[in-house]
Amino acid sequence: MSDPRILVIDADEHRAGNIALILQYLDYSPCVVAQAAELSLRERKPQDFMAVILGRVDDWHKLADFSQWLKRDHYHPPLLVLSETHPQALEQLELDRSACLALDYPCKHKQLGELLRRAGLQQQVSSAATTTVNGGPTGTSQAVRRVRRMIEQVAPFDTTVLITGESGTGKEVAARTLHELSGRRNAPFVAVNCGAIPSELLESELFGHEKGAFTGAITTRKGRFEMADGGTLFLDEIGDMSLPMQVKILRVLQERTYERVGSNHSVQCNVRIVAATHRNLEEKIINGSFREDLFYRLNVFPIEMPPLRSRLEDLPMLIKDIITSLENDARGSVSLTREAVGMLRAYHWPGNVRELHNLVERLSVLHPHATVGVAELPSRYRAGFSGGEPLQEAVAEDVADAAQEENEYIHDALPRTRAMPLAAVEEMQLPPDGVDLRDHIANIETSLIRQALKISDGVVAHAAKLLNTRRTTLVEKLRKYGLQREDAAESETA
Repeated sequence: MSDPRILVIDADEHRAGNIALILQYLDYSPCVVAQAAELSLRERKPQDFMAVILGRVDDWHKLADFSQWLKRDHYHPPLLVLSETHPQALEQLELDRSACLALDYPCKHKQLGELLRRAGLQQQVSSAATTTVNGGPTGTSQAVRRVRRMIEQVAPFDTTVLITGESGTGKEVAARTLHELSGRRNAPFVAVNCGAIPSELLESELFGHEKGAFTGAITTRKGRFEMADGGTLFLDEIGDMSLPMQVKILRVLQERTYERVGSNHSVQCNVRIVAATHRNLEEKIINGSFREDLFYRLNVFPIEMPPLRSRLEDLPMLIKDIITSLENDARGSVSLTREAVGMLRAYHWPGNVRELHNLVERLSVLHPHATVGVAELPSRYRAGFSGGEPLQEAVAEDVADAAQEENEYIHDALPRTRAMPLAAVEEMQLPPDGVDLRDHIANIETSLIRQALKISDGVVAHAAKLLNTRRTTLVEKLRKYGLQREDAAESETA
């Protein structure tokens, strides 16, 4: 295609024609249809279009095919939505709301130009992702898609990024993906674990040293900054760095120069800094173990990696990816039954994706090229949630969830819960001194969970249906609030 193509779907023929003329004036190639059904989806791919302009849709209830066509690729073009578009049309599409951008009509040159510029940038990033990245955060959950979007947004720029999250959540995977999507992808990606190197050696490791700079320095040595020249330097576990080294890193970020140990010559620093930590840096600032000025230098664009327990719907896909990786590295193979996957979804995963990887690799050693069922899982993964819920019922529900998530691409996992009546909300009175909103909501949630457990005689699966949520989600909330099934009886006697 010589010119970027823009798909225009608008039942208003006059307006669609005007938009097409404006797009042609801006050197874009419009493809105009009155209804989505007019598109020959088998002959086209979502990547054929840079953006989709959505106007009046008369057949919004027949958008399912168009929606599935778009969702073939999570890098689908963004939708520029006119104000006249029927709200139910957007609901029918079931797209992430961040992929829908508001567009005024009559079109304003500045607004339309900026939206199309962003769409073009996204297409470039998407193209790089599909051709260069092998990996990245795995999954289709809302949390993972949010991380992907943030990586795609910041990758083209040299902005400093701080990746936070628990150990084992894949912070280095995110950093490598960010590097592969950036303009520095052909330069080195150099990682250094700041917590694994003694503080007295870290300066030499990062900046290098001259011959004779200290005892044992028998030759001149390059540091990680020099090795990463033109590319990306990943400072993992930067929260474990000593205060004296924090001062030196701050100087590099501010002045973009550094000196080798034992040298007075300043070296220009042409690297992009991506830092990561599982520590709470704001708490470390309060107790005086981390510099506040360095935190603000690093925290320009924060990305938080979600724990595995908050995205259990990604478990089947993660397991498949890990098994594929083991097979590609000739380190064995194994498969898991749906019952086994369902059982793993009831586990709380304190070690996150790293723990899952270790488990699958261990199973591939213990049961090479075999199919592992629930009985073959280590005992800690078979424990589930203690209580009276029948094991078969728990596994059956999780198997159903796993099967559904393996066969569907879930773009919007918003819970379909029954809303509280508006009148009830309006009757709630805010105390004069205010409330702690987080605690207040937690108290409401705890009360509703206890009532559901009481009605369902402590059976979590039945309580989850009353709350219109998944059983695994309810199990996690029971752990979060420290609740047990017997709380139903206690709340009744109280």
